[in-house]
Amino acid sequence: MGIPFKRTKEGITIEVKVEPRSSRAEIRGVMGNTLKVKLTSAPVAGAANRQLIELLSKEFGIKKSSIKIMKGETSRNKVIKIEGIDSI
Repeated sequence: MGIPFKRTKEGITIEVKVEPRSSRAEIRGVMGNTLKVKLTSAPVAGAANRQLIELLSKEFGIKKSSIKIMKGETSRNKVIKIEGIDSI
């Protein structure tokens, strides 16, 4: 699966569309330039954001501390920055 990303000085950014309260936590694929991710957590008190970071960390084999939500903390559409890598 080719995930569209943009390079930055610190690493890369990816656009993510989150579907909270799903039956499974998984990466569903790519729609256009956006990575679609299903999460079991509800979007309450940052639980879905924490689960998103954990899922991406496991999927890409990188530290959770390297992943930051740059835009969309309270939105389903997010921009994620992953530091210390230059491609996925």
